[in-house]
Amino acid sequence: MVTTTPTVVFDVGNVLLRWDPRHLYRQLIPDQEKMHWFMQNICTSAWNIEQDRGRPWADAVALLVKQHPEWETEIRAYDERWHETVDGVIEDSVAILAELKDKGEKVYAITNFSREKWAESLIRFPFLGTFDGVIVSAHEQLIKPDPAIYQTLFTRYGLSAANCIFVDDSEKNIKGARAVGMQAIHFVEPIDLRAELKELGVPL
Repeated sequence: MVTTTPTVVFDVGNVLLRWDPRHLYRQLIPDQEKMHWFMQNICTSAWNIEQDRGRPWADAVALLVKQHPEWETEIRAYDERWHETVDGVIEDSVAILAELKDKGEKVYAITNFSREKWAESLIRFPFLGTFDGVIVSAHEQLIKPDPAIYQTLFTRYGLSAANCIFVDDSEKNIKGARAVGMQAIHFVEPIDLRAELKELGVPL
């Protein structure tokens, strides 16, 4: 059922939390070129996304350590020191989330996140527990921008795509959201997210 007030659906990484593996690897591999090579060839985005799809971290680490034993310390750090990849929160976005909740609005999230790190992040960042519903990729074994992950949100929480505004930092995820009928805001700093949401009818 479509309501008169749009429903905001947040991504988490780089919309609410500042996440970048380089925060960690700048410490471990001070040589910038070497660090870049490591992230392009060892702990790659493709490897990491499989944890977001549901692969356990222990399996992911074991796989890479077997393939690249000379990088074992650095590989294990991605798991064991993962929280150093999260540099804190994006204050303006978290404030908007809190304001919407204070106004009694229902707010949701769809995030590509591993099962283990999501559970740990709920403890470190309690505001992540304030959503009225969250679709976590690892729980569903679905990755944005697969249309099925957006449909899971609509079905599970009785939402209308046309009444949802999705906020994500990834252009491909924004395109995926629009393809299933959602409105969407591409979150690229600097951005006045409050102004963009208000323009779309969100009561802020």
